[in-house]
Amino acid sequence: MKIVHVLEPLAGGMVTFISSLVENLPEDTHFIVHGSREHLVPLSAVKKQFTWPNVKFIRWSSAGRSISLRKDIPAFFELYSILKRLKEKNMLDVVHLHCSKGGFIGRVVCKLLGIQHLVIYTPNGAPFMAGGSRASNFIYKKLEKLASLFGGQVVCCSPSEQKAYEKEGIKAITINNGIPYKKIRRHQKPMKKHAGFVVVTSGRIVDQKNPALFNQIARYFEEFPDFKFLWVGDGDARDELTAKNIRVTGWLPAAKVNDLVAAADVYISTSRYEGLSFAVLEALAMNMPVLLTDCIGNKDLMNSLNGAVFSDFNDAVYTLLRFYNNSSMLKVMGQHSGSHCKNNFNLADTFSRYEQLYQQACLVPELLYPIK
Repeated sequence: MKIVHVLEPLAGGMVTFISSLVENLPEDTHFIVHGSREHLVPLSAVKKQFTWPNVKFIRWSSAGRSISLRKDIPAFFELYSILKRLKEKNMLDVVHLHCSKGGFIGRVVCKLLGIQHLVIYTPNGAPFMAGGSRASNFIYKKLEKLASLFGGQVVCCSPSEQKAYEKEGIKAITINNGIPYKKIRRHQKPMKKHAGFVVVTSGRIVDQKNPALFNQIARYFEEFPDFKFLWVGDGDARDELTAKNIRVTGWLPAAKVNDLVAAADVYISTSRYEGLSFAVLEALAMNMPVLLTDCIGNKDLMNSLNGAVFSDFNDAVYTLLRFYNNSSMLKVMGQHSGSHCKNNFNLADTFSRYEQLYQQACLVPELLYPIK
């Protein structure tokens, strides 16, 4: 089977998701049509993570993140040309669209090419939760609703994301993100306890992850010598992390990232919204107690025993103080994190369901039937 992935950008959790698809569906050929954000992660470094012979890259050079007719019209025609060429060469069985920009432009292009029945769209974070205002979220909602009229199966990566889509009148199914539990689980907490109480997060430092809130929480604890905050990653909002008890590592190899996360006391996510965060899933696999914002995506990673969700700054500070004063509770919560991840976010199940969905797209000429 020849699967064409369309996304902007090839960065962040998308790299984890796409590389896992490629690795776990080795009999298929994967064409990755991608934009990039060189200022976040060099494209050459990303491509090094794809070591399998069944993957080919096609640059979607005009794709950009923000909505801009000046940029989006060239991106539309470029993607049309790419997919038309693949179709004519019989190198396209399924089109898997990822993220909002690829999802919108891709569905319109596929409709014009008459291949809308071959389309699967995975938002990986509802775009209408991303806007900085009610007005921008309203626009994103209307764009998602409009794009749904062009065909394709919407596949959410968490139940709460599916509910958000269905609330807007958009039919969707859920296939949970999954991770290689046993592989990540090898990063055990060190036997020797480090000094202080370390609160860690990892990933891109961008507005979606709300670094301003992370900084506000850390600043409250600046006069508490035991409290240390660690952001493993980098991004264009790095200058918002100004509290003196925050350390930013920059981009590191995956194994080093996992070692730093496993050595911390609590994993925190201050995200405004998520699809289903791979970074948090990996923290669960490493038996980390978690403190997560009560938002779409994050709430699906809680089972009421592996940590807590928080609604605002004061709630986060109170919960961290409670965690700090109950070290035995943290160990129990961490054990529940591990079992929750193992039982509910299995990599093999995730990609067997995607494989089934791809096969359905090829076999059914006019309609994709939801997976039962």
